[in-house]
Amino acid sequence: MFEILKKEELAQGTVVSNVIQAPMIARKAKPGQFVIIRVNETGERIPLTMADTDPQAGTITLIYQVVGKSTALMKSLKEGEAYQDICGPLGQPTHIEKWGTVICVGGGTGVAVLHPITKGMKEAGNQVVAIIGARTKDLLILEDRMAQASNELRVCTDDGSYGHHGFVTEVLKEYLDKKDPIALIVAIGPVPMMKFTCKLTQGYGVKTMVSLNPIMVDGTGMCGCCRVTVDGITRFACVDGPEFDGHLVNFEELIQRQRAYLEQEKQSLERFQKSGCQCNK
Repeated sequence: MFEILKKEELAQGTVVSNVIQAPMIARKAKPGQFVIIRVNETGERIPLTMADTDPQAGTITLIYQVVGKSTALMKSLKEGEAYQDICGPLGQPTHIEKWGTVICVGGGTGVAVLHPITKGMKEAGNQVVAIIGARTKDLLILEDRMAQASNELRVCTDDGSYGHHGFVTEVLKEYLDKKDPIALIVAIGPVPMMKFTCKLTQGYGVKTMVSLNPIMVDGTGMCGCCRVTVDGITRFACVDGPEFDGHLVNFEELIQRQRAYLEQEKQSLERFQKSGCQCNK
């Protein structure tokens, strides 16, 4: 069992941060890796990339958005309660070295995934520019931590309620147009955001990495649910990724696969809400 030591609700309660006691995972985890978590014995297996780790304290931080029955069930857990099991660290860690100037672009809860990578890039000696965005100011997460993790932070909101009025790609284009050398761009967030970031950067010829979040079950490459097409080849996000060269990813296929169970997920959440969360007991 993995105890929740600290719980914090972010973004108007739609995003939740859990600091969880998991010393063995905390000692081994590296930026970019993920875990698979279950609330209880009958719970769904949820893959989540770690937002932070503290090897000394033996804790990992997971940040998730409440979008369906399983994440609603996760939100119902209180500090002092525990998850049934957490498996990890899984996946390939981010390749971190001294590249030069690195721009880290994040949207929505993707900022949580981007945080340890941004921190690692700065610690490796890179000049790191972070560009983060959300639909509104109230939905923006981890601004303070991203400011600490980077050398320069730019903030965007779709409605203009804070920072740049517009998308992260618009601010990114400002940096690309300066023609200063940019060695690497890391983009993590909603699939459409990653798709259009890659379409933009491809025109400038700047290497761009993305972290994919396909449907995933076992996290070991056995089930094949997380297959994605990269450079025309089938890859498995759980063992080959989750990070890939964004210029080679078939985003249209990924979007279609992510929509495969939307109706079932909606029905499951409705049953959960009507039951008064009885499936947690």
